[in-house]
Amino acid sequence: MSGVLAGAPARAGTAPGRDTRRGSGTLAGAGTLYRFALRRDRVRLPAWVLALLLGTLVPAAKFEGLYPEAHDRAAAAETMSSPAARAMTGPEHFLDGAYTVGAMIGHQMLGFLGVLVGLMSVLLVVRHSREEEETGRAELVRSCVVGRHAALTAALGVAATASLAVGLLLALLLPGLGVDGVDASGALVYGAAHTVLGLAFAGVTAVTVQFTAHTRAASGAALAVVGAAYALRAAGDVGADALSWLSPLGWAQRSYPFVDDRVWPLLLTLAFAAAVAGCGYLLSTRRDVGAGLRASRPGPARAGAALGHPLGLALRLQRGLLAGFAAALVLLGVVYGSILGDVEDMLGEVEQVRRALAAMGGSVTESFASTVMIVLAVVAAVYAVMATLRSRAEEAAGRAEPLLATALSRSRWAGGHLAVAAAGGTLVLLAGGLGFGAAGAASTGDASLVLELAGSALAYAPAVWVTAGLALLLYGWVPRAAGAAWVVPLYGFLVGYLGSLLDFPDGMNNLSPFGHVPRLPLADVELLPLVLLTALAAVLSAAGLWGLRRRDLRLT
Repeated sequence: MSGVLAGAPARAGTAPGRDTRRGSGTLAGAGTLYRFALRRDRVRLPAWVLALLLGTLVPAAKFEGLYPEAHDRAAAAETMSSPAARAMTGPEHFLDGAYTVGAMIGHQMLGFLGVLVGLMSVLLVVRHSREEEETGRAELVRSCVVGRHAALTAALGVAATASLAVGLLLALLLPGLGVDGVDASGALVYGAAHTVLGLAFAGVTAVTVQFTAHTRAASGAALAVVGAAYALRAAGDVGADALSWLSPLGWAQRSYPFVDDRVWPLLLTLAFAAAVAGCGYLLSTRRDVGAGLRASRPGPARAGAALGHPLGLALRLQRGLLAGFAAALVLLGVVYGSILGDVEDMLGEVEQVRRALAAMGGSVTESFASTVMIVLAVVAAVYAVMATLRSRAEEAAGRAEPLLATALSRSRWAGGHLAVAAAGGTLVLLAGGLGFGAAGAASTGDASLVLELAGSALAYAPAVWVTAGLALLLYGWVPRAAGAAWVVPLYGFLVGYLGSLLDFPDGMNNLSPFGHVPRLPLADVELLPLVLLTALAAVLSAAGLWGLRRRDLRLT
């Protein structure tokens, strides 16, 4: 729908309500909205691009030192040939020839970085399309001469720009590393694979934002597609190859950068991106602004007693998010637990990996399990940040103001969301630990691992609480900077999961709350760090609630 500014005369002979001025049409204003979106994301986009670049460049530079000789790389290829390893990395064809550093990058990094590129595209498209409608800003913009498809085009344009930037920079920078097996043609295919994956998942998101009127549901559905694509790719690489051809990630990996440098699978991914984006445009014509194709179900005539309490309301608003993260952590734990019995054979023969794990102490299996705990804790921290910042979304959408106009205090209102974030993060950790323990027990035949690994996961609860407290502190005092809370799980993953393999300085780990948790089941339980982290979480939370009480509500 396009609007006509008041006072603008219509040409004689035109139909009433039809705008014939220059620039009108379904894409009118798309360029302006695109430039405005880039202006809004002037910090967010460079951060995403830099993080994705480092996700490839740092491991690529380290691979050369980790596997300096041909026999080291041959040993790595042998360990990566097991079904469990292929499920976590990529297709076996990467292992058929010389396992150069370039082949390692394509095999081990493309699938993982492809998921992150998909995550970036999903969040960008949702931010500039469905979130604008949910907050009411899109309706104000559409009251001017703005075409029906302008907002979606601008959102897709931002995601495409970020994906293209990642691909081009990878293609330009990778050959400059001078590592074995990395040439210009392979780098170009590797970079292009990232670009087309970003476009594919941006197109998927263009469809999901049409079905629901809620930002979280739209992003959740798109992220579920990303997860399904990874699962299909993993299942296909283990055995049924046809399943990988149902996944954009599988198509991208079958371009085999630095091995065969095939282009046609990328063209298939690009065609998929165009098809799903076209479906998004078509579906957008079948709904009103702010609405979704899937009608919201009417609630009961009378609310339950729990909804009259801030904690019950927060839990009701976030139950879908909590259930989704709990299911995801169970699945992630099962995936890691299923290879626990083979980890000695997978990693024990690689000298550099064995040294890195030996530096932690204990057996290779215990070291691997303690590293997996970092992954589970980081995902739980992601949930904690999202759940805590739900109060910011409620404030920005104007739904908090009517609640706070009653006798409900700001502390009780925001405290309800914080309590759900802290308790939910703990529950998510427990779910991941139980999944890891159950699958690990089945893999190794040691039933005691169920409780041991579940307890090891719960040890990270205080670090998750610190993450939630920091998010509340930023929201309470500087709501526009609340997104900086995402640095905590990202940094925790970088130094906790990759630090030991990439030889990061030990001091970097001290800057992360996860670095102060005893690395169970490898280390002994130490209560003092956990007590101090809990106290820090309480101080951060109290300071955040105090800041919220001292400032005005605002629509941001």
